[in-house]
Amino acid sequence: GISGGEQQPLPCSNHDGEALVYYCMQCETAVCEQCVSKEHISHSTVHLRDVVDDQKHSLQNLLETSKDRTPLLVEAKKTIDDVIRQLDSKKSRGVNDVVRAFDQLERTVKQRRNELLGELDRMYACKVTTLTKQRTRLEDCIEDIRKTCEFTERSMEQGNETQVILIKKQMSERLKHLSLMDVEMRAEENTFLECSAGDYVGILKSIEGLGSVESNSAVAHHTTASGEALRRCLVASDSVITVTTKNHLEEIVTSNNAVVTGYLRHVDGNSHPVEICDGRNGQYEVKFSANTEGEHELHLKLFNRVIGGSPFRINAVAGLTSPDSSSDCKLPKMNVRQKGFKRLSSSVGSKTNRNSNCPIEDDLLLRIGTRGRNKGEFSNPQGIGLHDGKMYITDSNNQCVQVFTAVGEFRQRFGVRGRNIGQMQRPTGIVVAENGNIFVADYENKVVSVFSPELKFLRKIGAGKLIGPKGLVIDHNGHLVVVDNKTSCVFVFQQNGKLIQKFGTRGSEEHQFCGPHFIAVDSSNAMIITDFHNHSVKVFNSEGTFQFKFGSHGEGNGQFNAPTGVAVDSTGNIIVADWGNSRIQVFDCSGSFLSYINTTGDPLYGPQGIAVTADSNIVVADSGNHCVKIYKYLQ
Repeated sequence: GISGGEQQPLPCSNHDGEALVYYCMQCETAVCEQCVSKEHISHSTVHLRDVVDDQKHSLQNLLETSKDRTPLLVEAKKTIDDVIRQLDSKKSRGVNDVVRAFDQLERTVKQRRNELLGELDRMYACKVTTLTKQRTRLEDCIEDIRKTCEFTERSMEQGNETQVILIKKQMSERLKHLSLMDVEMRAEENTFLECSAGDYVGILKSIEGLGSVESNSAVAHHTTASGEALRRCLVASDSVITVTTKNHLEEIVTSNNAVVTGYLRHVDGNSHPVEICDGRNGQYEVKFSANTEGEHELHLKLFNRVIGGSPFRINAVAGLTSPDSSSDCKLPKMNVRQKGFKRLSSSVGSKTNRNSNCPIEDDLLLRIGTRGRNKGEFSNPQGIGLHDGKMYITDSNNQCVQVFTAVGEFRQRFGVRGRNIGQMQRPTGIVVAENGNIFVADYENKVVSVFSPELKFLRKIGAGKLIGPKGLVIDHNGHLVVVDNKTSCVFVFQQNGKLIQKFGTRGSEEHQFCGPHFIAVDSSNAMIITDFHNHSVKVFNSEGTFQFKFGSHGEGNGQFNAPTGVAVDSTGNIIVADWGNSRIQVFDCSGSFLSYINTTGDPLYGPQGIAVTADSNIVVADSGNHCVKIYKYLQ
């Protein structure tokens, strides 16, 4: 042990009898004289007493640093304890609420059961009483006839002539009365006595889905905010930024109901409220408006804890105008460019007619729709299907599909909200076959619904197999390929619904998926699939064998923050919607980064499905902005 007073040198563990009296500077350890002349002969050594003060000083600094950190750790522990206490309290309240609700439900069910059984007994008794009285009357009549007939027969057989003549008149009248007696021989009640439990199946299903337990694993310190308005906004105009919720592993949390709060404060101390809108995809729109010019602070919290980077310093400026984002007409060409430089390709067939040293510039051509529930309006658009000059858009939160012309003119919409056959609950992916049949993935109804070109429901595909269908494509063999987000599996069906094959499992290995989203096929029929939570794009051949992947988690060129939509252009280049980074990236057929699609004029927020038009433009379902955008691409 360590104690005060003169201390004897410690013995060397390598050389018996030798004391540790030197210090090796390179190895930072105590050594003996033999160590100095042997193992440490080429090292710088000094006597222990010459370095002990420095070592004490260094230890003292580390000690103070550790002690200074202790209050922070204690406070963090208190915070965690407080969170656990709140969770315990909420769990207890939840248990009480569930038990109380289901106890009441049980009492109500028992009461109703007894009422039905009582009503059944009453109706049964009424019918049986009527029939029993009728049966008694019939039995009495039968007995009268039997006795009278027996007496008459006996008199005729055993009586003399005088007796027969005497009883004739009496028995004749009695027999005549019995034969003509008015007795109802038809049942005076029917057999109808039915006991129905009403919509029993529906009630059972309702009970099976009764109540819910909701949670959200997002934490404020990993949650991010993005958008041009975080740096500059226009005075007296609505500005919108996007909050993307993430958990402790920095993975995007796609569940809903995160509690995001905030306010905008001017440097003079005046505060203004903000409007929070749940995008139902892990992202939350924060809308605010600055009333005066100058510096403002946007304060944001998640579950009452400060979001990373908050408060955000925003400069509000005047004298600028913004395009009418609600218009469905062609937007003017933007002056600001986002330029991506095409890298040298490592594969054949991915070159374009552009010089590889020139920047690739792309422009917004058209914005279709705005947020709403009317025709031509959207709430979280997801998938895009192109066919015969028409665009078919799955309008997920409005539970329908909307149809537009190539120039954005609304034509029609179809789909009825519900869980019955042919209805829609959460349409996601969509694809149109050569014969015009429309295939719609319904995430919550767990099927792919098929509609005719006349929009009549034909059949459903994948019932009992699919759990959360998302992206769809029809490959070059005419097969329907379905990406199932929940099972992390890919299903291949014939268009009549017969399952041909499936592949994929949940995990982080190269050949596995974690929440895959959309799919495209290239000219070789290879399947290109976005792997949302693994932040990559994976390529499989037509047999489902893994070929290669590209992308990693991040914000740099070629990196992803949860990729979603994917498409392939006529040269084999792969276009990918980068959901968490709110951008569109372009790669060659081997996965080498080429460029971005320019979106600076009207930024994307959480893009989902994408498609390439016949004239090589890019159509994007901008889910966070509740609209569809068309960009000029490589022209």
